[in-house]
Amino acid sequence: MFVAFAALFLLFWSTGFVAAKFGLPYAEPLTFLGTRFVIASVLMLLICLALRTRWPRRWKDYGHVLVSGVLVQSGYLIGVYYGINLGVSIGIMALVVGLQPLITSALVGPFLGETVSFRQKLGLVLGFGGLGLVVAEKVIIGEAVWLGYLLGLMALVAITGGTLYQKKFCAGFDVRTTVTVQNCSSCVLILVLAVLFESMETDWTGEYIFALVWSAVCLSVIAIMAFYYLVARGAATKVTSLLYLSPPTTAVMGWLFFDETLALLAVAGMGVAVAGVALVSVERR
Repeated sequence: MFVAFAALFLLFWSTGFVAAKFGLPYAEPLTFLGTRFVIASVLMLLICLALRTRWPRRWKDYGHVLVSGVLVQSGYLIGVYYGINLGVSIGIMALVVGLQPLITSALVGPFLGETVSFRQKLGLVLGFGGLGLVVAEKVIIGEAVWLGYLLGLMALVAITGGTLYQKKFCAGFDVRTTVTVQNCSSCVLILVLAVLFESMETDWTGEYIFALVWSAVCLSVIAIMAFYYLVARGAATKVTSLLYLSPPTTAVMGWLFFDETLALLAVAGMGVAVAGVALVSVERR
C-alpha cells in the first residue's frame, strides 16, 4: 500500500510545474492559486459530507491542522509560484526546494526522534546530485529580482517545517478532513492576498481552465492526501526523499507530451536520483 501511494503521489506531484506552465500566462500567481483552492475546497467539503468523515474534535487539533496547512500548502506554493513569476528559473527553484530532504534528515532526530543511517545520508546526497543533473540545463542565474530568491527560500522553509509539523502533530487525524480544512484556510488566505496585491484579472482560456481544474483536483486533493498518508506511515526522511524523483518524472512527461528534449545529462541524473532514493527507501535485509 505504501508503494502504491508513493507512486500516486509522485505521478501527480510531478505535474505541478506543468500546471503552472499552462495556468500562469493567463492569471497572476495568487489569483491562480486562490481560484484553485476554491475548487479544491468545494470538492473536499462535498466528499467529506458524503462520506461522513471524522472531523477534529478539539480547537487545538484544528490549530495544528491550520499551522501545517499554512506551511505546506500556502507558504510553499506562494513561494514557488511567485518566485517563478519574478524570474527565478525552474532549475534554480527545483534546486532550492530540493534541499528539503537533506534539511529534513538533519532535523528528524531532535524534532521526531528518528534516526538517519549513513547509507540513507549517502542516498540523500546522491539524490540531490541527480536532481542537479536533471535540471542543469534549466538553471539560469541573474534574471530574477532578489525577492524571487527569497520566496524560493521561504518555500523551502515552509515545506520542510510543515512536513515535520504534520508528522508530529497531525498524523493521527483523518487525512480527508485535514486536507479540507487546509484547502479552505489556504483559499481564504491567498484570496485576501490576491485582493491586496493583484489585479485578479483572468483570461479564461481552455488551457487556463484545464490547468486550474487539474491542479485543484490532482494536486490540492489527490497528491496532498497521498503525501500526508505517506508522512503519517513512513519515516520523514524516507518520504521526502521521493521528492528527488519529481523533476525527473516531470522531465519525462515533458518529453512524452510536449516534445521537449531529454538530454543525456538529464537521463544520467535520473539514474543517480533513483539510486539515491533507493538507498534511502529500500530496507536492508
